[in-house]
Amino acid sequence: PHGDPGWFGPDSATWRVHSDFPGMLAGGLAALTLQSLHPLALAGVWDHSNFRGDLLGRLRRTTAFVGGTTYAPSAQTEALIEHVRQIHMHITGHGEDGRPYAANDPALLTWVHVTEAYSFLQGYRRYSHVALPVGAADRYYGEVRRIAEALGASSVPASAHAVDAYFQRIQPELAYTERSRIVLGLLSQVRLPVPAAGLSRDLFLHAGAALLPDWAIELLGRTPRQQRQAGLAQHALWAVAPVFRAALNDGIASRACRRMDVPAEQLQHWA
Repeated sequence: PHGDPGWFGPDSATWRVHSDFPGMLAGGLAALTLQSLHPLALAGVWDHSNFRGDLLGRLRRTTAFVGGTTYAPSAQTEALIEHVRQIHMHITGHGEDGRPYAANDPALLTWVHVTEAYSFLQGYRRYSHVALPVGAADRYYGEVRRIAEALGASSVPASAHAVDAYFQRIQPELAYTERSRIVLGLLSQVRLPVPAAGLSRDLFLHAGAALLPDWAIELLGRTPRQQRQAGLAQHALWAVAPVFRAALNDGIASRACRRMDVPAEQLQHWA
């Protein structure tokens, strides 16, 4: 309905963070890299997803869910979440070590959520040209926790400090396995829907790698050369990010502002 701000609205930290395309794309790739390190979360993708044949389709569906729950009217947001909850009910199995998993496991839902929220926020911080105000990071984590909890996640961290503590606690459960290597290998070949797809893919992949926390870089065994590539890509993406934004000047956030009768300048100058 006209005037429905959805779950967040134009004054939220979530609208600001999720409106920045370069940060979101690099952050999304970083999140997928982190998610590949949880054997049970990865087992669900391995057993029930067609990522081998249609990885781009999977990325599009994830993007549609994030964009929808961010900007859609409340009823549509709730419908998207319920749709995903219904899909999760049928995703069960056993990991490589025989442990059972279920996509609606609150702990696994929390892992997926935290890796995404952390990576999106880091992407904004690293590649946006508009700084977040003091306290906005905690505000962002507190806002997006609502989506995770609606999906069934539990004990969802709601501040930057709580996210850091969460990552510290969960590291003993993580591993870089042969399945991780295969999934990340496919990710390195995906054709992203961006201009100059081949060149842009490498730029965003390396720029996403630059967002990874130190413990993940160590666990992934990234070489000094890979780390140098990530550093170079970080500087390059920050420099060319305005070009991507100019190409998307009528994106979701702008349309949502018009639907809300909010001047686009309010979102543009949120900080």
